Amino acid sequence: MSENQMRDAIQEAIDSNPVILFMKGTPESPMCGFSARTVAMLNSVGASFAAVDVLPDPRIRQELSSISSWPTIPQLFVEGELVGGCDIVTEMYESGELTRALGLEGGPSAGSDGTADGASDAPLTIENRL
Repeated sequence: MSENQMRDAIQEAIDSNPVILFMKGTPESPMCGFSARTVAMLNSVGASFAAVDVLPDPRIRQELSSISSWPTIPQLFVEGELVGGCDIVTEMYESGELTRALGLEGGPSAGSDGTADGASDAPLTIENRL
């Protein structure tokens, strides 16, 4: 997969998922504390979200940062717009703004798992928790 294909796949994932978290690891098995904390906050407010593990291929992180102009992981996008990383999500969570930004009335919602369609050699996979 070339960088342009990778960038296109990332942009498609952002455009196709109302809430998507690019993180280290998966929601069930985060590979860093910041990713774990962000997942915990999303789960706490009952957010349905898709997740992409940036660790399998360094191009994911590189191209994501090119798209978002944000250097760190995790990165949360809502309705195609970058919300920010763990610190910003934490501030929003503590103020109640995160729930409003996600359009939630409150209460957890059930999720389901799946993967995005794509080439079999593509490292970009989406865990869809919508």
